[in-house]
Amino acid sequence: MQWRLIWKFIGILSFFVGLSMIFPVLFGLHFQEGSLQPLLLSMAITMTAGLVLFGLFHRASATVISSREGMAVVTLGWTLIGLFGALPFYLSGYFGGFTNAFFESVSGFTTTGSSILTDIESVPKGLLFWRSFIQWLGGMGIIVLSVAILPFLGVGGMQLYKAEVPSPVPDKLKPRIRDTALILWKVYALISLAQVVLLMLGGMSLYEALCHTFTTMPTGGFSTRNTSIAAFDSLYLDVVIIVFMVLAGINFSLHYQMLRGKPLVFWKDTECRFYLAAVLILTWIVTLNLFGSVYDSIGSALRYGSFQVVSILTTTGYATADYERWPAMSQLILLLCMFLGASAGSTGGGMKCLRVLLCLKYCYRELFLLVHPRAVTRLKIGGKTVPDDVMRSVMGFLALYVGLFALSSVLLAATGVDFVTAFGAVAACIGNIGPGFGTVGPAENFAAIPAVGKWLLIWCMLLGRLEIFTVIILLVPEFWRK
Repeated sequence: MQWRLIWKFIGILSFFVGLSMIFPVLFGLHFQEGSLQPLLLSMAITMTAGLVLFGLFHRASATVISSREGMAVVTLGWTLIGLFGALPFYLSGYFGGFTNAFFESVSGFTTTGSSILTDIESVPKGLLFWRSFIQWLGGMGIIVLSVAILPFLGVGGMQLYKAEVPSPVPDKLKPRIRDTALILWKVYALISLAQVVLLMLGGMSLYEALCHTFTTMPTGGFSTRNTSIAAFDSLYLDVVIIVFMVLAGINFSLHYQMLRGKPLVFWKDTECRFYLAAVLILTWIVTLNLFGSVYDSIGSALRYGSFQVVSILTTTGYATADYERWPAMSQLILLLCMFLGASAGSTGGGMKCLRVLLCLKYCYRELFLLVHPRAVTRLKIGGKTVPDDVMRSVMGFLALYVGLFALSSVLLAATGVDFVTAFGAVAACIGNIGPGFGTVGPAENFAAIPAVGKWLLIWCMLLGRLEIFTVIILLVPEFWRK
């Protein structure tokens, strides 16, 4: 392990995070609230720490960064970034103790959206902007951004990209990984800009349009209002946010191809068809279940049902209704959506549609072989054969996901949390969704979770955002051996 090189990169990353605090500082200056001092102090601490790390290890260099080092950089980097990102929250005093501040920061960077705030609207706007902005940074990934804007990290950048990008098979759009990362961020920023404009046309101020765009595109779900998107009570805004949540749940390499003049690329992609079909089918099932039982008109049932299905399926976590008051069937569908997640290569969390689709194909092949034991079959996606190593990775991921979910639920219940809350909180955090069930449902928050439970959920958020393998591999003894 080239530790000097690892700490050099983390130093650069920390400096960049500190520098990015200039944006909430500007809003703090504009609104003249109590956010300026904690933001400026946090900015100074973070940038200084980054410069110190870089200064100590600036001479470290290498021609190759191994997969192990890439995983170490990403896991340690995200943990340290969560720590620095928590400083404004902690120093302001609005978020309680350090555990709460760290929980909120990691929830932001991992685009989970779970919150400990009981009164969001009482928090200064500069801090709320930082809370939203860290989700936007975490959505496409700070590591990917760093690879894009720091040319001298181009060597071995693929290892960082593979460890960071939420996808079983990272798409390399250009021969140079730096160009690929830069393209993804350009697409991400372009779609974000379009949403800001449309939200402002719907009556949102520039500040609220930016905050909600910064938490829609990364499928994060933090809002500036206590009742989330329901506070606006606008059909237009609901539709705009639904559209952009759906877009954020699609593989961003497909967005790039569409912008390059391939309008049918969404339909031609097998996973995208599966994802869009899941959105449409589950939306109509929930809508029909709500019609008559909760809402008197089919229009209202469709409006609120579609919003919550898309919000949970894409792991955004916005709310326009308290789904815990819905029929059991609709609640169970939303619970299943928490596990399914969005497309690979998107900013969404969960298991990802591609993995679930591959698992279904694998199960069907096993059933087929029971009937035709001598048949020679191959798993294919989009007409291409899936390599055995990819299939092993997918099955291993799904097994680890379910196993860690079960273990974490038991451990959270051991802290005194009730069964429904433990189940829902872990599902929400490991899937990077936000609201869960029980006392952490859409109308509540995570403030009542014991401190030990919050640290467990922080671990779950990192597991989900970094695709489990990147984090859990650090606990394997062979990882540290030469």
